[in-house]
Amino acid sequence: MEHPAQQTRTFFDAIDSPADLRTLDIHELKFVCAEMREFLIDTVAKTGGHLGAGLGTVELAVAMHYAFDTPRDRIVWDVGHQAYPHKLLTGRKSRFHTLRQFGGISGFLKRKESEYDVMGAGHASTSISAALGIAAARDFQKQSYKVAAVIGDGSMTGGMVYEAMNNCGVLKKDIIVVLNDNQMSISPNVWSLANHFNELVASPTYNRFRNNIWELAGHFDHLGDRFRRVASKLEGGIKAVLTPGMLFEALGFRYFGPINGHNIVSLVHLFKEVQQWSGPILVHVVTQKGKGYEPAEKDGMNLHGVNPFDKITGKSPKTKDALPAITSVFGNALVEIARENPKVVGITAAMLSGTGLDLLQAALPDRCYDVGIAEQHAVTFAAGLATEGFVPVVAIYSTFLQRAYDQIIHDVAIQDLPVVFAVDRGGLVGADGPTHHGSFDLSYLRVIPGLVLMAPADEQELRDMLFTAVEHGHGPVALRYPRGTGTGMQLRPGFQRLPIGKGVVMQEGHDLAILAVGSMVASVTKAAALLENSGIHPTVVNMRFIKPLDTDLLDDIFARHRYVLTVEDNSRIGGFGSAVAEYLSSVPAHQHVSLRVHGLPDAFVEHGTQEELYRSIDLDPLGIARTALAHMGAEVETISADS
Repeated sequence: MEHPAQQTRTFFDAIDSPADLRTLDIHELKFVCAEMREFLIDTVAKTGGHLGAGLGTVELAVAMHYAFDTPRDRIVWDVGHQAYPHKLLTGRKSRFHTLRQFGGISGFLKRKESEYDVMGAGHASTSISAALGIAAARDFQKQSYKVAAVIGDGSMTGGMVYEAMNNCGVLKKDIIVVLNDNQMSISPNVWSLANHFNELVASPTYNRFRNNIWELAGHFDHLGDRFRRVASKLEGGIKAVLTPGMLFEALGFRYFGPINGHNIVSLVHLFKEVQQWSGPILVHVVTQKGKGYEPAEKDGMNLHGVNPFDKITGKSPKTKDALPAITSVFGNALVEIARENPKVVGITAAMLSGTGLDLLQAALPDRCYDVGIAEQHAVTFAAGLATEGFVPVVAIYSTFLQRAYDQIIHDVAIQDLPVVFAVDRGGLVGADGPTHHGSFDLSYLRVIPGLVLMAPADEQELRDMLFTAVEHGHGPVALRYPRGTGTGMQLRPGFQRLPIGKGVVMQEGHDLAILAVGSMVASVTKAAALLENSGIHPTVVNMRFIKPLDTDLLDDIFARHRYVLTVEDNSRIGGFGSAVAEYLSSVPAHQHVSLRVHGLPDAFVEHGTQEELYRSIDLDPLGIARTALAHMGAEVETISADS
C-alpha cells in the first residue's frame, strides 16, 4: 500500500530522525512545518485519527526536537493524540499510512514502538509526574540530560497535574514543563507586550541584571532588603498583570510565557535559553487547535477525532441508512427520564458528545455537568449530589472510570449512595487500542459490595436498564455497554423496570448452554445458528446481570447441561465467567458440570477494527462456535462461517 501525500516535498521528505532535522538552518524549519502539516492532513483524511491537536503542535514538536538532543534528552508527551508530529519526526513517517490499523502504528505514544516515546500516553494529565520520575532517576545516576514534559489539550483540568507540579516545587529537580495551551485548558491572549516581556525575562542579559541587583542589594543592609522587596514586587506585578505565571511560580516554577506556539524561530530560541536554567521551569506556549486547515480551525472539537474525510470539505462521507449510535440511544433515554424525574442529573468528564450527554446539555442545561478531565472529582461530586436526594448518572468511558476506582468504593459504595454509572465503551473499542479498550470494568466493579452490575444486549435493554438503575433508589448501579451502533431494532415507547438479578433464556437446547452478557449476546446468537447448522443444539442465555447473578436460573441450567460456556468481552480474570465459576464451585450438586470461561485474554489487545480484534481472539461468532465445540471435545474443523 502506497502511503499518501507523495507530493513535491523537499525538507520534510529528507527527515527520518531528529538528527536529520538538526542539520537544517533554523530559518528552514518553517518549510518543514508547512510540509509536515500538509502530510498530516493528507494522511489522516485517508486513515482517520486525531487531527486537530496534532496540527496545533507541528511547530512545537519541530522546535523541541531541534533544540533538545533527543533521544538523549527525554521528551514526555501528554495526551498522545497531540503527538502525531512527534511520531513523524522520529522514524515513523514511512509507516504513518498504517496509523491505527491492525498491525500498524499506534495512534498514541508507545514505548515498544520507538525509543523516542519515553512514556506511553493514552490518557491525560500524566506527563509531569512521569517526567519528574525520570528527572529523579537521572539525578540518582548522576547523569546530565534534559527532561521535558509537554502537557495540554485539556490536560490541565486533571488534578494529577497539580499534585505533580507541587512535588516538582518541593524536589526542585531540573525539569521543563511545556504547557501547550490550545484554548482547551488555559487561554490567555497572545499579544506583543506579553511576548516582549517573555523575551526579556528569558534573555541572559535580563537575568544577569536581575541577579546583579540581588547581589548588590545584599551590601546595603536594611536599605538593600527594602530595595529587593520593591524589585520583587515590580517583577511580580508585571507578571501578574501580563500572564498567569504567578500561579505556576507559587508552585515553585520559573515561568516563561505566553509565547506564540507557531513562531518556530522564537520557540527554538526560547527552548535553548531555558535549558541553561536549573530547577522547575514552565514554558507557556499558545497554539491553535487545527492550525493550517480551515475546517479544523473553525471547529477544533469536530475534527478532534475523525473518520476518513474529504480533504476539501473536511467532512466524512455519510453512510446510507446508518444504524443509531449506542451513545445517542443512551443520551436520548437519559433526556426522557430526566424530564420525568427532576432529581436526575448527568455528569461526565470532558466527554459530553462522546457519551451522549450533549443531548442532555442541550435539553436541560442546568441538569448536566462536564467537570473536565477529572474522573475522581466527577464521582465524588456525584456522591455529594446523592447525599441530598439527587440521582446522578455518571457517564464515563470504561477505560477512564478506572482512574476513579477509589472514589467509587470509598465515596459511593461504602456510603450506599444511589449513584448510577453509565460505563461507555465496554469491551474492545477498535483503533484507539489498549489504552482505550474497556477490558476490565466487569472485573473491577464486580468485587464492590452492594453494587449492582448489568450489561444490556441491545438498545431496548439499554433504555430499560438505565430506567431500572435510576429507579433502584439505594446503592450504586453500573450499566456497561459497548462502542458502536445498535441493532436498529424498533424501540417501544416508555420504559420497563427490570427485576434485579434476573436473566432470560433466549433459545432452548440440550447439547450445551452458552451464557452471555452485553454485546456478546448477539454474537452468541449468531454462533448458536452456526452450531445448529452443524447438528449441535445449544441453549442460549442472556444473563443481563453480572451482579447479583441469577442463581436460580444457573441452578436450572446446570441441572440440565453437562457443558456450559460463558462469553464476555471483558478479561477472563475476575469477570462474569469468574462469577459463574465461583458459584458453580460452591454447590456440590453441580460438580458434574464442565464449565469454560471465554473472554478477553490475559494480555493487552492491540489496535485495529473491532471486527478484526474480536476475530483475532475468537470472540466473533465463528470463534465462539469453535470454542463451544472444542469445549465439548468435538472437531472444530466441522464448522465454518458458511455453516
